[in-house]
Amino acid sequence: MFPFDFYSPIEPLDFPIFREKGLTLHIKRDDLIHPFISGNKWRKLKYILEDAANQRRTHLVTFGGAWSNHLLATACAGAKFGFKTTAFVRGESVSNANLSLCALFGMELRFVDRAAYRDKHDLFNQAFGGEPTAYFVDEGGYSGEASKGCGEIVSELSERYDHIFCAVGTGTTLAGITDALATKTLNTRAHGVSVLSGGTFLYGQVADLCSQGGIDLCTLHTDYHFGGYAKTKPELNAFISYFCQKTGILIEPVYTGKLCYAVFDLARAGYFADGDKILLIHTGGLVGILGMEKSLHA
Repeated sequence: MFPFDFYSPIEPLDFPIFREKGLTLHIKRDDLIHPFISGNKWRKLKYILEDAANQRRTHLVTFGGAWSNHLLATACAGAKFGFKTTAFVRGESVSNANLSLCALFGMELRFVDRAAYRDKHDLFNQAFGGEPTAYFVDEGGYSGEASKGCGEIVSELSERYDHIFCAVGTGTTLAGITDALATKTLNTRAHGVSVLSGGTFLYGQVADLCSQGGIDLCTLHTDYHFGGYAKTKPELNAFISYFCQKTGILIEPVYTGKLCYAVFDLARAGYFADGDKILLIHTGGLVGILGMEKSLHA
């Protein structure tokens, strides 16, 4: 229904720590899918848009912070596929590059205080409950439809991996991968690296979306948040600089930087077995790095 040819190659990564331990490391470049609907954002929105269209809903209403990759992806997808878009933005009214792009793609921005933001369904119902064309899209796209789209990563793989790693904010991408693995006999483990402090609750988020019941195929790593969502520390910044300079692949401190740091640290600690093949999922969403430029150079 929404034709979209995308490019998401798998590239080998060559670092001494993996060679020395007999490990193979690859990265799936979902960041190349689209400049604004990039990575897991396109995968999450794919079946959400289809569901909205099937219900004849033409107005996507969603939620996120001022630097939300999801808001930008929704705004761009709305423009591309003919949906009106509105976003409730958490916190005080601000102006930044991300929100300017959202507005450029036609998204209406409504800033709400953090207390009101907690009840997203109430915000939606108060503003758009009487509008038959409005369609609720949760923060980050969290939903069964989004999980289904992310699960298609597994069907695109031409070889088997022992471990598939992704960054975790809502648990949607990890749930999709886990669910897809549960339908196959690949002996592959799904891993999520929480970008939130206190991220153990994400097991519940993932389990709620795992329709195939394969939560036992999933491991959540919760010690690599570096202080919490959108927080960073000098050692993470130094690693990101090292990785980018060695690969020419851009990663950032909110999601992919923490993902890659975790896998390197686990390899160093002897977490993997000799000969293991590891796949990183680059989930895109790189515009947000502009909001952390100063901290990267601190």
